[in-house]
Amino acid sequence: MGAALMQQCIRCYVSRRVQGVFFRAATREKALELHLSGWARNLPDGRVEVLACGEAEAVGSMQEWLQVGPPHAQVAAVDCAEMTIQAPAGFTTG
Repeated sequence: MGAALMQQCIRCYVSRRVQGVFFRAATREKALELHLSGWARNLPDGRVEVLACGEAEAVGSMQEWLQVGPPHAQVAAVDCAEMTIQAPAGFTTG
């Protein structure tokens, strides 16, 4: 089995106090630490949307981290779903 088959992508929606607390920047730092690609962006409704692609174990670690987030975040819910997409290069915030 090739490395591409071991790649996984998830899209997560994180809600409660997750904007204005460096959530996207902290998510990018965690993603780079885990060697993930994707992005984190604020949504107009106050949630943060995260796409994380990489090794399944690392994606799972990111999903666990999103449950808590950075120190000043107050996460109420994280809703994730697997995605079948071409993984983007790098990890951006927007």
